[in-house]
Amino acid sequence: MPDMPDTGATADGGFARALIVMAHPDDPEFTAGGTIAAWTSAGTEVAYVIVTDGSKGTSDRTMSVERLVPLREREQRAAGRTLGVDDITFLKLGDGEISPDLELRHAITREIRKHRPDVVVTHDPALLYWDHYINHPDHRAVGQATLDAVFPTARDWLNAPYLLQQEGLEPHHVREVYLAGAKDPDTWIDIAATIETKIDALREHESQIKDMGALPGRIHDRAAGMADGHGMALAEAFKRIRLP
Repeated sequence: MPDMPDTGATADGGFARALIVMAHPDDPEFTAGGTIAAWTSAGTEVAYVIVTDGSKGTSDRTMSVERLVPLREREQRAAGRTLGVDDITFLKLGDGEISPDLELRHAITREIRKHRPDVVVTHDPALLYWDHYINHPDHRAVGQATLDAVFPTARDWLNAPYLLQQEGLEPHHVREVYLAGAKDPDTWIDIAATIETKIDALREHESQIKDMGALPGRIHDRAAGMADGHGMALAEAFKRIRLP
């Protein structure tokens, strides 16, 4: 019998190490900033892997790729520090050009074996759209590649053998995966104590947020909507996979 859906999960998670694998700078903060802040406050070591260079994320016709890429990297580092995260790896692949191919899977596997997380947080690759939102193809591709990296590639030693033979990276068994942006979540994290930290982190992404004045209300409304019916005031929601 499958596990029954969770009505909530403890904010501290009980994890020693967490790895957040996301497509773009700002994705960790928008999808899981409150949860990340709660985990770091509880002592969890959190590291990020940002797959793309964020080079397409602007409507400013005066902006160039050469200026935008380092700008978004600086913004992501500042946002991570706000949440208690200093360890950020940028894979710097082309924004809007991601495929869940073997090269990407192995690159993510390398980071999993290096960081050896108890939990991995990534995008839900099954989400195609909501009523007024089409999920970015990079999100879907990164989510799929990350799941494939978690199992079987990071776990089984005969997968990506050069990571063990040439780089000395032993296989690693991830305990849990949290899929952010899931259309059908089953786990809700109470972020009432950390939502202001999440908002502060998002404020660092100045190149991406057009109306900073509206940001707190937008984030509170979204968190309240996710929490509705789950015994908390403000939440982030995930699909949770427990691996035997």
